[in-house]
Amino acid sequence: MSFSKQTDILVIGSGIAGCAAALAAARNDASVMIVTKATEPSDASTDWAQGGIAVTGNNPESFREDIIEASDGEAHPEAVDALVDNARGVVDDMLIETLEIPFDGAAPKASLDAYDRGREAAHSERRILHVNTTTGEHILRPFLAHLQSHDDVEFVDNAMALELLTHEGRVHGTSVLRDDSVTSIFAGATILATGGVGACYETSTNPEGATGDGIAMAALAGARIADMQYVQFHPTAYPGDEPFLVSEAVRGEGAVLRNATGDRFMPDIHPDAELAPRDIVARSVAAERNRTGEVRLDVAPVDPNFDRAFPGLTDRCNDRDIDLDAGIPVAPAEHYLCGGIAVNTDGKTTLDRLYAAGECARTGVHGANRLASTSLLEGLVWGRAAGRKASQVGIDDITSIETTSPLDRDPALPASFVDDKYRRLRNTMETAVGIERTNTGLSEARSTLRRLKGEVDAYTRTRVSQPLYELRNATICGLLITRAANDAPSAGCHQIVDTETTESTVGETIADD
Repeated sequence: MSFSKQTDILVIGSGIAGCAAALAAARNDASVMIVTKATEPSDASTDWAQGGIAVTGNNPESFREDIIEASDGEAHPEAVDALVDNARGVVDDMLIETLEIPFDGAAPKASLDAYDRGREAAHSERRILHVNTTTGEHILRPFLAHLQSHDDVEFVDNAMALELLTHEGRVHGTSVLRDDSVTSIFAGATILATGGVGACYETSTNPEGATGDGIAMAALAGARIADMQYVQFHPTAYPGDEPFLVSEAVRGEGAVLRNATGDRFMPDIHPDAELAPRDIVARSVAAERNRTGEVRLDVAPVDPNFDRAFPGLTDRCNDRDIDLDAGIPVAPAEHYLCGGIAVNTDGKTTLDRLYAAGECARTGVHGANRLASTSLLEGLVWGRAAGRKASQVGIDDITSIETTSPLDRDPALPASFVDDKYRRLRNTMETAVGIERTNTGLSEARSTLRRLKGEVDAYTRTRVSQPLYELRNATICGLLITRAANDAPSAGCHQIVDTETTESTVGETIADD
C-alpha cells in the first residue's frame, strides 16, 4: 500500500541537529514533519553524549585555534568562523532561554557565563557546559518534548526514509516505510539529520540505528559526499560486555592512562599527554594495548569523591563490577564521522532544496579530526541555519510526480542474510579501515565491499524492509569511507602506515562501485 503526505519542511532524524532544524523552521511559520526511526530518545546519538557542549568564552580566537589545531590543519576557516561566531547565541537561544537546560553550576536560564565549564582533550581552556556526564539526554529529551507540543510540528516515528524523491534535479521529499506501508512525503525542502555510521564497525559508541541512512540516500541521489576517510575513534571506551564510552571529561579532570605494567605512557608521546587530540590518544592507546595487553584509565587523580563528580559513570562501572581503584579498562572504538554530505554554512547540499546537519553533514569544521564536545554545538548551529534557510523555500505542486518503490515480489530473505552481511562488512572495516590503514588493505577491502554491495543490491531491487535498507546504507557508507581512504594522504584520524601508491579514482560516483 502506498499513499502521500505533504509538508513545508521535512526533517529526517530526531537528534539535536534535526530538533534544531525543526524548531528554526517552525519559528518561521513553516509546517514541519519529523520522520525518525527512533521509538525512544536513546535511539539517537545525541542522547548518548556525555561530556557536554563547547561554547565560546572571553577569547573566541583561542576556540578557533583549538578547532584548527585538533583538525590537523584541515578545518575550513569559514566553517570554523560559523561555529565559533554562532556558539554563544545558539546555546543561549535554544538551550538556555527556550529549553531551560539545567547545566551544572547555576540555576536554569542563568547568564551563560554563570555555569561551570569543563575541559577536554585539545582544548586550551575550560569551555564545556555539562550536566553531570549525561549532557545529551538532558538536552534531547526536553527538546523532543518542546517540539511535540508545537502546533506546527508533526512527528512520524518508528519510520524509515528509503529514498529521496527527485525530479528535474530537485529534491521533493522522500519515500518512507512505516507499518509495512510505503508513504511518499513531499516537501518544499528536505533536511537530513540522520547521524553517523557506527553500524559499519564491530565496536562503536553509536546506537544500533547509526547506519548512515542520510549519507547513503544523498549519495544515491547524486549529492556531493566529502572527507569520508576521516572516521574518528574515541580513545576511551570500555571494551568488555555491554561497552560504554568513558567521557573525555574524566581525563580533563586529571585521569591518566596506564598500560598493563602500570606505566603512564602519554607524556612520552605528546606534550599535552592525555589531553592531546583524540586521534593521537586513540592510536597511542591501541599501540599500548597491542604491546602490553591492556590499558586502564586511572581515575585516582580526579577527585577523592569520584562517585560524586561522575555519578553516571560510577553507576556504569558498578553495574559491570569494575574496580575503580584498579582503573577502568579502555580501548578505542569508532565514535564520529567527520565527513559526510558536503554542505555550506547554511546547511545546503549540492542538490536543490536538500539540506543536511549534524553528523551526517560534512560542514568542514572538523577537518581531519573533531575537537571534543563540538558535535552538539555543530548540530545546533547547522540545524538552526538549515531550518531557517529551508523555511524560506516555497512548496511546489509536486504531488503528481510518479514515485516507485520496490515491492516484495520475491520470497522473504534468508534468515541469516542480514546478519551474515553485517559480519562481513564490520570485519572488513575493523580490519582494514580502522585506526591505522595500509594501501594494500584498503584496496582489498574495497574489492570486498564492492562485491558485498552487489549482493545487497540484488535484494533491495525487489524487497522493502528496514533491516535490508539499513544494511544497504551501511554498506554504501563503508564503501565510501574505504574508497576515500584509498585515495587520500594521511591526516588526522586517517593514517596510512605504508608507502605504497594506488591508482587514483577521483571522479567516481557510488554507482561506479
